Amino acid sequence: MGTTGPTAMDVHEGAERAGRAARILDSASELLVAWGYRRVTIDEVARHADVGKGTVYLHWRTKEALFLAVLLRAKRRIVGARANAMRHDPGEALPSRMVRAMYVDLHADPVARALYTGDSRLLGQLSRISNERLRGLTDEGVITLDRHLGILREHGLVRVDSDVRHQEYALKATTLGFLMLDPFLPDQASMGIEERADGLEATVRAALERPGDPAALAAAAPPIAALYARLDRLCREEIRRQLRE
Repeated sequence: MGTTGPTAMDVHEGAERAGRAARILDSASELLVAWGYRRVTIDEVARHADVGKGTVYLHWRTKEALFLAVLLRAKRRIVGARANAMRHDPGEALPSRMVRAMYVDLHADPVARALYTGDSRLLGQLSRISNERLRGLTDEGVITLDRHLGILREHGLVRVDSDVRHQEYALKATTLGFLMLDPFLPDQASMGIEERADGLEATVRAALERPGDPAALAAAAPPIAALYARLDRLCREEIRRQLRE
């Protein structure tokens, strides 16, 4: 006897469940940004999403699991966008172009920005929880960047006169500095996001990159895009693990 596929009702119920979960995540994200992790309760999330408290627990066993999914979804938006951009434009695989796009995206996504900057005011204990429970995924991110720079070095697109670990540190420190410095420079408030992103791009390009052959960049971009697509997939799988079975 052959196996039967999902019925129309199964498909409908699955779509309804996915839509409800997305609505809950949207509400949790908005409340996280407005109030911070410590103050948000499951009751408030349920009220904001217009569902019962029990419905939230049908999807996530705990408050921690729900908000880890919120962070993971934000991370997916950033990582997935980079993978897609690299597929369509090889130049997006260059460190300067990648961090420029991330800088702009993070300014438009307060949850992702809090995650990348370790905003303790917003995340509170969630920062520690994510560091503990998502350690494997964090390590995969480090490996992804290491391989990314390694491919660029092999193709002569970034400098090789310093250790790749030093380049990784410089790239992260520069990007984080641009993200966190704004509140300390009120006299620079007139500079828009795009102008500051241009400054970040120019700084990273001068520090790390070499003039490259377009053919070399075209060859390097696909395997780099695949690295970020894999990281995006790992984030998606981790979100599923947070869901209540």
